[in-house]
Amino acid sequence: MYTYSFEKLDVWNEAKDFTKEIYTVISKFPDDEKFGITSQIRRASVSICSNIAEGSARRSNKEKAHFTTISFSSAVEVLNQLILAVELGFITHEKLRASLESITNKLNALRNHQVK
Repeated sequence: MYTYSFEKLDVWNEAKDFTKEIYTVISKFPDDEKFGITSQIRRASVSICSNIAEGSARRSNKEKAHFTTISFSSAVEVLNQLILAVELGFITHEKLRASLESITNKLNALRNHQVK
C-alpha cells in the first residue's frame, strides 16, 4: 500500500491522534451542546490534520505553507474552544493544551521549512 507524504509527518500523526482524543473527550459534553461547541470543536480539530494533508498535495512551497497556516489557525481555534469548555465546566484541558502546544510548535517548524 502506498504511503502518502503527509502520513510520514509527525505533526500530521500527532494532529490525527489529537482529533481522536477530542472526539473521546467531547462525547461527554452535555447533550444540549451537540450542535454548539461540540460540533464546532470537532470540525476545527479535524481541520488541523486535514489541512496538513491537503497542503502536502500542493505543488509550490507557498501553497503548502498556506495550508499549514490554516492548520495552525484551526489549532488556535480549538484552543479557544477548549478554554470556553473549561470555563463552562465541561472539561479540564491541561493534557489537551499540551498536545496543542506540541502541534502548533511543529506546524511553525513545518511552515518555516516551507517558506525557505
